Amino acid sequence: MKTNLNINFPSSDFSDDFAGWPPEATVFPIAGVDLRVLPGTHPFVAAEETAIRENWVRETTANPALFDGRLIFLERLSFGEEGISGEGYVTPFSAFMYWRRQPQRQGGLHIFAYPVLESSDGALVAIRMGAHTANPGQVYFAAGSLEPEDVVDGRCDIEANMRREVLEETGLDLSDSVAGQGLFASHARRTVTLLRLFRFDLTADEIVERIEAHMLVAEDKEIAGAVAIRSADRDAYPYNISMLPVIDWYFGKSGA
Repeated sequence: MKTNLNINFPSSDFSDDFAGWPPEATVFPIAGVDLRVLPGTHPFVAAEETAIRENWVRETTANPALFDGRLIFLERLSFGEEGISGEGYVTPFSAFMYWRRQPQRQGGLHIFAYPVLESSDGALVAIRMGAHTANPGQVYFAAGSLEPEDVVDGRCDIEANMRREVLEETGLDLSDSVAGQGLFASHARRTVTLLRLFRFDLTADEIVERIEAHMLVAEDKEIAGAVAIRSADRDAYPYNISMLPVIDWYFGKSGA
């Protein structure tokens, strides 16, 4: 089931301090999302050019497989009855890597979409990232930052990003699932996660088998495996921190 997530909201009253948002590390419903991509250079990139370059040398020395691609990095965000609105710029991955290492993460905001894959037997299915990636060994849903190819008419297409990331990383087509009616979000440390449930008419083991078969033929060997999540046990896997509120919410909500 396809829904239009790109609703035109007013671009005023932006804030980057998250005042008025629900508490961190909780999952809450949102009415929609509208993310504008502006021309030019993100102010954070312009201000921190030297530090970004120096950090990238350290990053690639430690992990030569890293690639300095492009992502959408936000400057402003707002939350209200209409949903989440934001403005950002196409930004080098190296700048994001430097930003995320800063204790306070000032100067920008990161937002990404989590397609939450749900099995017919009530589990969630996630992936384990490969050793050569920016998050080696971590377990989280097949997802990635918003990229220039997700931008349509100057706005981010969240649904297209979800479809692309899931297909690339798992071989699964979200059009073969039933999408949840609601769109949800969570935030922590100036990073916002957008969530939607996608239920497949397959058991968790069957989904894992399909993902592992895709790994054998995938050109990009980003993932090291797939896992079935059957409880909110935070120690079950080496979860990325963004996963924790999601499993708390899902298994608490479903009564599992």
